[in-house]
Amino acid sequence: MLRPISLAAALMVSASALVAEEFRWAETTDPQTMDPHAVNSAAVLGFLNNVYEGLVRRGKDMTIEPALATAWEPIGAGEGWRFTLRQGVTFHDGSTFDAQDVLFSYQRASDEASDTRSWFAPVSEVKVVDDYTVDIMTTAPNPIFPDSIANWMMMDSGWAETNNAARPDKDNGNFATLNANGTGAFQLTTREPGLRTVLEPFGAWWDEVEHNITRAELTPIQNPATAVAALLSGDVDFINPVPIQDTARLAANDQVKVIQGIEARVIMLGFPHEAEALKYSGETTDANPFADARVRQAVAHAVNVPAVLQTIMRGNAEEVSQLVSPAMRGYSAALADRPAFDPDKARALLSEAGYPDGFSFGLKCPNDRYLNDESVCQAITGMLAQVGMRATLDAMPVQNYWPELRSDNYDMYLLGWSPGTFDAEHPVRFLASTPNEEKKLGSWNFGGFSNARVDELLPMIQSEIDDSKRQAMLDEVTKILQDEVAYVPLYVQPLVWGTQANIALTQRPDNFFILRWVTVN
Repeated sequence: MLRPISLAAALMVSASALVAEEFRWAETTDPQTMDPHAVNSAAVLGFLNNVYEGLVRRGKDMTIEPALATAWEPIGAGEGWRFTLRQGVTFHDGSTFDAQDVLFSYQRASDEASDTRSWFAPVSEVKVVDDYTVDIMTTAPNPIFPDSIANWMMMDSGWAETNNAARPDKDNGNFATLNANGTGAFQLTTREPGLRTVLEPFGAWWDEVEHNITRAELTPIQNPATAVAALLSGDVDFINPVPIQDTARLAANDQVKVIQGIEARVIMLGFPHEAEALKYSGETTDANPFADARVRQAVAHAVNVPAVLQTIMRGNAEEVSQLVSPAMRGYSAALADRPAFDPDKARALLSEAGYPDGFSFGLKCPNDRYLNDESVCQAITGMLAQVGMRATLDAMPVQNYWPELRSDNYDMYLLGWSPGTFDAEHPVRFLASTPNEEKKLGSWNFGGFSNARVDELLPMIQSEIDDSKRQAMLDEVTKILQDEVAYVPLYVQPLVWGTQANIALTQRPDNFFILRWVTVN
């Protein structure tokens, strides 16, 4: 039967009473790398949360709790944060964890070669006070800083330097791309990209063991039908995601369970704001129609989001008007309405912008990253064509997709964003700030959207401790992003997991699959 659970509901049993078991699971997307500082994506960070750890971590209910730090407190009148480190922690190779590893991990994760450097935009300096005390200084008071570093993972400085992996290299790779040495509950024993990744429990882990797994193997399965068949045959114990169209069939099978929730991820369309011309247009080769807010607004009115959710998501997703869902801190309740489906208005806006006959362009989309991503893009392509925007869809595996976006090789693209802090500040920093390498801002703002007022408000939002004043600033940013149609938010992605009936686990709204909460009955 169907077993929907709340966002942080846990299905737990005592591991001590269970026989140790092997566990096999399948996901659509294979982690791009084993380097926790190379690629800032949920597929990588979610997997590596099983291997590496941060100073803090998120619990089953998404609250921040101690990890490699046992305590933290603000320094002075908002100059920074002091972290007291956990003693007696070792990395998987036996090396001792201490403050030097925190300093090294900061330098590495904030390096210009790191995809996580935007996390440290508020940081001015990291000071080692003693072996187990670290001060992280910020450029201004930053009350949400501990929440913002839940996915900042600690690496052993000696291991990285010995193996020539002192800096991340997401393009060419290095030793840390295929190997790992964390402090987490599981250690990497086999990495065969695209084929299988094997984890085994770390016997010297510092925390209490709740799982009963002796070996865990991840197999990427891109084809949804193949994944479902593997679950039904017992070849795997868990699949993510369950295809929406198969949810009812699996729910009726007593041998398996379907676990449903709502993810924190917003699916949206992005634009090449600063491009001088389209790259994939047959006739519009000397202009960029998407640089005009009226054209972007036309896209918003041309896409029938309710129809997408009804036909493709089978009613399992929610419309959204902002870069965060209503469940996130800082959501603007007064700006909840999204543009109505109105093809006539879309055509009028195109005509007003100087494109009465529309134009052709290229739409980039992943085919193995988000739930039904290619099908959603196909539906959007048809809807845009109805108003004269003729898209050529190019769908590809996510490992090829991110390089295309970072190379500005698109005219429009699909993006999903889950705020790691569960706060509306997060997408403003990553998606809506003017890209600035020196300030570590806008690292996922592929299209180069820029607004001076948004840039002015961001540091104020980061440092404001009065919730009402902070919310007013977030409301202003949201209004600007909506008025300028920086992106076209579509819907909040659903979570649909499938397991064998004898599996107990925890489903979190960040879609991170945490092995240390899994038991096989």
